[in-house]
Amino acid sequence: MDHFLYRDGALHAENVPIAEIASAVGTPFYVYSTATLLRHFKLFDEALDWGPHLVCYAMKAASNQAILKTLAEAGAGMDVVSEGEYRRAKAAGVPGEKIVFSGVGKTEGEIRTALTGGIRQFNVESEPEMEVISAVATQLGLIAPITIRVNPDVDAKTHAKIATGKSENKFGIPISRARDVYAQAARLPGLKVVGIDVHIGSQLTDLEPFELAYTKVAELTEALRADGHEITRLDLGGGLGIPYARSNEAPPLPTDYGAVIQRTVGHLGCEIEIEPGRLIAGNAGILVTKVIYVKSGEGRNFLILDAAMNDLIRPAMYDAWHDIVPVVEPAPGSDLAQYDVVGPVCESGDTFAKGRMMPALGAGDLVAFRSAGAYGAVMSSEYNTRPLIPEVLVHDDQFAVIRARPTFDEMIDRDTIPSWL
Repeated sequence: MDHFLYRDGALHAENVPIAEIASAVGTPFYVYSTATLLRHFKLFDEALDWGPHLVCYAMKAASNQAILKTLAEAGAGMDVVSEGEYRRAKAAGVPGEKIVFSGVGKTEGEIRTALTGGIRQFNVESEPEMEVISAVATQLGLIAPITIRVNPDVDAKTHAKIATGKSENKFGIPISRARDVYAQAARLPGLKVVGIDVHIGSQLTDLEPFELAYTKVAELTEALRADGHEITRLDLGGGLGIPYARSNEAPPLPTDYGAVIQRTVGHLGCEIEIEPGRLIAGNAGILVTKVIYVKSGEGRNFLILDAAMNDLIRPAMYDAWHDIVPVVEPAPGSDLAQYDVVGPVCESGDTFAKGRMMPALGAGDLVAFRSAGAYGAVMSSEYNTRPLIPEVLVHDDQFAVIRARPTFDEMIDRDTIPSWL
């Protein structure tokens, strides 16, 4: 469920008409619903209320500080994968003890920043990384809490580019080697092993891969405890998918996901951490854009928008589907037309949809891409010297720009021309 609904013939974000925001900030722009963000976070939180837990929002999905602060005030921790994300989380008021640091390529500088600023744990991805964390912590006279990410070799049944738990993926250590690696961790100074980490992929719409992976984690927990390790925390990652409206098949609910966790690892007495991102932010945001031209071609019509692949890269990168709807509600029984929906960037890949059946539209009409709150604004760029588009947050009948569109002068003035030119 989201809070982007038609009312009186016009699409609203909560109680704010989308057209009103467009008039104020121009198009294209992203808009997020506070109510949807909080509802989705609470669904995960309540799904784990059978035991001690922390829901750490995977902020790579959407990392504006206003979103982070909204979730943090509701009780969320943060899952970060870079020093920049760590600093964003701290700037939004998230305490270090509620920040988990993931990622395969943590640098010495990032490790030092997190240790001195406070960290809940590092999710260690390799033995060389574990040795570097130990060395940095020892230099600082600190103890680094760690989990070790194990790769359970489970097929997540998702897009190849967002699968992370198979043996050929770059993430984690093979689960078959886990006992040896944990033994090595126990010998290194400056480290304290606190648990196990696993994450098998993103946009999962089937609970079976989670069940397989978490069953393996439960078996590993018992084995590591038998080896003398104190395993008190299980970081089970994220990855639960959202409906992108292409299929009538609804992904599992957070309550079903929580039941799988309880069934597979609930008997171990561990604190549970999960790191949802897409399901919290995805349906909490839409991309609003305007039709520039309707162009007739050979056997097809093109709907040319002022948003482009640099604003929303998912269709070009993943062949991702987004429902595209007019901001003015079509009348019942309105005729449909078939469009290739494209942007103005000089790339054939700047195509959002092909052969999409939509109500007839014309130049100046507003349309919205649903389910665009996750991996939208954060993956955007200034390709073709197109400004990053505004982000807007709605709260009931109020809205605020939470990232402004830069001017062309601001963009161009960032360049420095060498003295010899």
